[in-house]
Amino acid sequence: MRELTYAKAINEALRQNMQADDRVILMGEDIGPYGGIFQVTAGLYQEFGPERVIDTPISEAAFVGAAVGAALTGLRPVVEVMFIDFTTVCMDMIVNQMAKIRYMFGGQAKVPVVLRTNIGAGRGAAAQHSQSFHAFFVHIPGLFVVLPSTPYDAKGLMNTAIKSENPVIFVEHKKLYNEKGEVHEEQYFLPFGKAEIKRPGGDVTVVATSAMVLRSLRAAEELSKEGIDVEVVDPRTLNPLDKETILESVRKTGRLAVADEGPFTCGVASDIAAIAASEAIEYLKAPVMKVCSPDTPVPFSPPLEKEYIPDERDVIEVVKKIMEY
Repeated sequence: MRELTYAKAINEALRQNMQADDRVILMGEDIGPYGGIFQVTAGLYQEFGPERVIDTPISEAAFVGAAVGAALTGLRPVVEVMFIDFTTVCMDMIVNQMAKIRYMFGGQAKVPVVLRTNIGAGRGAAAQHSQSFHAFFVHIPGLFVVLPSTPYDAKGLMNTAIKSENPVIFVEHKKLYNEKGEVHEEQYFLPFGKAEIKRPGGDVTVVATSAMVLRSLRAAEELSKEGIDVEVVDPRTLNPLDKETILESVRKTGRLAVADEGPFTCGVASDIAAIAASEAIEYLKAPVMKVCSPDTPVPFSPPLEKEYIPDERDVIEVVKKIMEY
């Protein structure tokens, strides 16, 4: 199996779906000849032309609304919102239109929109281009929320997203675009709602999302040198969430840390911790702990930003605390 970067794996999924189905179109800012700010759509404009790779004006509300309308007429738009921060200017289209229409019409209307966006600090992009509030979309019934952590997962989950008859928020991570991994050349599909154990272990479970999966795997390797055997579980999708795989791991290890780059308060980590506390309390040998970003804006200053981002050092520290019980 050959290796691709995370960005090229998504690009290949887009290309193969566009080759197979002329209803698949792309929309977004600078996705045409330029190939997107992170080059995820590179080469697609040249192959499929301006009618299927549509460079839009800088108006997220307008082009996300247009994507919803296009989906209702039978197309299958994949729309790029350059940063998750910019979804704040098209929330009505996402929350009150995209997510609600199929329900409001009793399933008769389908809204097969994939909204690609990205989260994550670490590139010096400051407070308005670095946020990680993916948890917000989990609060909205009617949206699938997908967070691939590897090139293999990114391609397989994108294929599934494009085939979905329901809207999908496809959350990428800026720091993952250049990560490499093995990817099948042919099309393949990964199911929503199925977590993957990225590393088996017996002492403590770390449930990690997006870039925190790689950081947790690095932490697990360091901890193994001290005799601590960490199991790393990647949910891959947050809605639907594979609770059973998480709970099975917690029942086995009796300990849980949750690593997510979102804010510490009211985020993904809090909800997964609550699930374990309410459905596996009798198995827990220690308090559930979280590894998250602080409840502050993302700093522009490089030293401050480095301290802001949760990393393997934080995972190691929290796991060691849990193991003290």
